Amino acid sequence: MTEPVHVIGGGLAGSEAAWQIAQSGVPVMLHEMRPARMTEAHKGQGLAELVCSNSFRSDDSDSNAVGLIHHEMRQLGSLIMACGDRHQVPAGSALAVDRDGFSDAVTAALEAHPRVTIARGEMAGLPPEEWDNVIIATGPLTSPALAEGIRGLTGETSLAFFDAIAPIVHRESVDMETAWFQSRYDKAGPGGTGADYLNCPMDKAQYHAFVEALLAAEKTEFKEWERDTPYFDGCLPIEVMAERGVETLRHGPMKPVGLTNPHDPTVKPYAIVQLRQDNKLGTLFNMVGFQTKLKHGEQGRIFRMIPGLENAEFARLGGIHRNTYLNSPRLLDGRLRLKMRRSLRFAGQITGCEGYVESAAVGLLAGLFASRERLGRELALPPSTTALGALLNHITGGHIETIDAGPRSYQPMNINFGLFPPVTEAPRDESGKRLRGSEKAHARKRMITARAKQDLAGWIAAQNLRPAALPDAAE
Repeated sequence: MTEPVHVIGGGLAGSEAAWQIAQSGVPVMLHEMRPARMTEAHKGQGLAELVCSNSFRSDDSDSNAVGLIHHEMRQLGSLIMACGDRHQVPAGSALAVDRDGFSDAVTAALEAHPRVTIARGEMAGLPPEEWDNVIIATGPLTSPALAEGIRGLTGETSLAFFDAIAPIVHRESVDMETAWFQSRYDKAGPGGTGADYLNCPMDKAQYHAFVEALLAAEKTEFKEWERDTPYFDGCLPIEVMAERGVETLRHGPMKPVGLTNPHDPTVKPYAIVQLRQDNKLGTLFNMVGFQTKLKHGEQGRIFRMIPGLENAEFARLGGIHRNTYLNSPRLLDGRLRLKMRRSLRFAGQITGCEGYVESAAVGLLAGLFASRERLGRELALPPSTTALGALLNHITGGHIETIDAGPRSYQPMNINFGLFPPVTEAPRDESGKRLRGSEKAHARKRMITARAKQDLAGWIAAQNLRPAALPDAAE
C-alpha cells in the first residue's frame, strides 16, 4: 500500500497540492486546523477560502504574466482554476469569482476524491519525523506552534514580522537619458563592477516637492491583528523618515554623495534616488530604502515625480504588512524541499510568492514533485521560460544575494514579466522595421507568452503529464 503524502494547510496552495497528488494516483492526507483553531482573517471553515479580494486578476494569457500562469495551470488540470472558471462573476478581462461558491466547490471536490482524507485539527509543531513526504502550505497566518517549530529547525530569527517592501521597477522603463549607472565612490563591492546602481538625480525644488507629496499622501492603516508586530529589521517607511524632518531623506537613502551625473557633471544633485538590481536577469530593480505604506495609487503618482522614473512600470509596489515566509533561496532546493530536512516541502505564500494564483501555482508544483517522488520518479523542473518555471526560479534562487543585504534581500513577489528570461529577438512590425516605445513593450510580452506556451507544452509531453477532468463535485 502506498503511504500518503501529508499536506498541512487547506488554503489555495494546500488544496491544489492535495488535488495534484490525488490525481497522480497517490493517497493524500490534507490537514486543516479550522474550525478547531481559527485565524484572525478567516471567517469560515471551507477549504481555499478567499480572505481578501475575490479577483484572480487578468485572464489575458497573451500579454499578461498572470493570465499566462492561469493558462499554464489549466493545462495541468488545476483544481483552483477549474473551480474559479466555474464560479466566475463579471469582472471585464479579469477572472473574479463568487468566493463562497468557489470555496464550496474546492471543498466538495476534495471531500469527494477517493484518495483524499481531510483531517481537521491544528498541527502543534513540526510534523512527526516518520512522515517522510510532507508539504507545508500554511500561508502568512501559520499557527504559532508550527511557526516556532519551523524557526527552531531552520535557524531563522523570525518568521512573523512587518514585511517592509520597496517598489520594484522594470529596468526597461527607466529613462536612461536622465538616470545613469554608478556605485557610490565607484566601489565595486563583492560581485560588483563599480556601476551597480541606477541613479536618478533631483534638484532642490524637485526634492522639496517630492517630500511634500510624501507627507500629504494617503497611507494604508494596519489591521487590528497586525498593530503589535514590530517593523522588520527596523525598516522605517520612507514617509515616516520624511516626517522626521525635510532633510532626513537627503541624509538617508537619498544622500547625493559619491556620485557624479555623467549627463551634467558640473551640477551636483541635491538628492539622488538609487535603484539596485533585484534579480539575476537584470530586468528588475528595486528602489533602495523606499519601503512604504502609501496607498498604491499614491505610490504610482508620487514615485513618477522622480526624474528618470516619469514612465516607470512597476513589477510590484511597496508595502508594509505582517507576513510569514521563509528565506526560500537559502533554505529550499529546486523542488521546494527544505535542504536540512528533505522530507518537508513548502508551498504557497510561506515560500515568498504573493497572490492567490501564485500561491496555488506553487502548490501545484509541490504536489507534482511530491507525488512523483512517492512513485519513485523525479519530475524535471519546468522550463524557466514558462510562468511556473519563472516563479519557481524566483523562489529557489532567482534573487540577488549581497553581503550588505544579507539573506533577507529576498522579498515576496507576484508573477511578472521581469522574472522571465528576456527574449533576444528585437520586435519588428510586418515590414521588418523595429518597433519602439509601447508597441515594442507589448510585442515583447506577446513573444514571451508565445515562447512560454510552446515550452510548457513540450515539458508536459516530455514528462507525460496528463491531467484528468474535474469531477462533478466541483460543479
